Amino acid sequence: MDEALRVAYSPCPNDTFVFHAWTHGRLPGAPATVVTHADIDVTNGLAGSDRFDVLKISYAALPLFLDRFALVPCGGALGRGCGPLLLARPGTGLDALPDATVAVPSERSTAYLLLRLWAASAVPGGLGRVVVLPFHEIMPAVRDGAVDAGLIIHESRFTYPQYGLQQLVDLGQFWERDTSLPIPLGAIVARRDLGAPALTALAGTIRASVEHAWRHPDDSSAYVREHAQEMAPEVMAQHIGLYVNPFTADLGAEGLAAVRALLDRAAAVGACPAVPPGALDFPATLSEVHPS
Repeated sequence: MDEALRVAYSPCPNDTFVFHAWTHGRLPGAPATVVTHADIDVTNGLAGSDRFDVLKISYAALPLFLDRFALVPCGGALGRGCGPLLLARPGTGLDALPDATVAVPSERSTAYLLLRLWAASAVPGGLGRVVVLPFHEIMPAVRDGAVDAGLIIHESRFTYPQYGLQQLVDLGQFWERDTSLPIPLGAIVARRDLGAPALTALAGTIRASVEHAWRHPDDSSAYVREHAQEMAPEVMAQHIGLYVNPFTADLGAEGLAAVRALLDRAAAVGACPAVPPGALDFPATLSEVHPS
């Protein structure tokens, strides 16, 4: 990999924390990068172009791009107790949802997929009108009455009481009760045509970047703050603590089982194409590419 890799991920604290060491020259021998920061709805769209080598996308969007991109088994967001929440103004009940306007961060987001899977059994008649808004605009829109309910992700789970909103459902709890598996949220993908040796080295680099971030948390603090959209320091810390976890360093068998379960259920309701056998396989295990 002599040329700089074109990398796109979100400005959220978990992504900037994870990728800081790699993209700021802290890892000797790691490939150079040209970085684009964009919200997940944007990166889901960018995966359909030829502009990037490595991207962070929604797991819900992954089946659309598996012909060209391989799932990298580290660097992503998957865990427990970190699922999206459906919010509304006080006094709104679940019985209002069939006639409600619901804001979601992306039609290809894992959050929206989980909402659809939950609503299939919990909301007779289905959801009302669904609109897409940038995730940071959703809570103000619900508070101000522009929409009736909103699906939130990221650090909004820590800050929604400041908007006077109530939780209607925790979709992560729904998923974990139903499957006993962690919640797949955001995936790291890399172009298959980089070739197996380069993909193997890339996975090692990303895992090394995660481990560097854990060993030297202050090293990335300025970079995280720069892109955190005026987020309070304690919220940044909560965000990183929740979304950067052992699955970030190694998806592992349990994480991969969770991804397969999500995509199989999505395909069953027509939300995405079925994933062919072997499409989620990676050229090597992480113990081979970068021993801990």
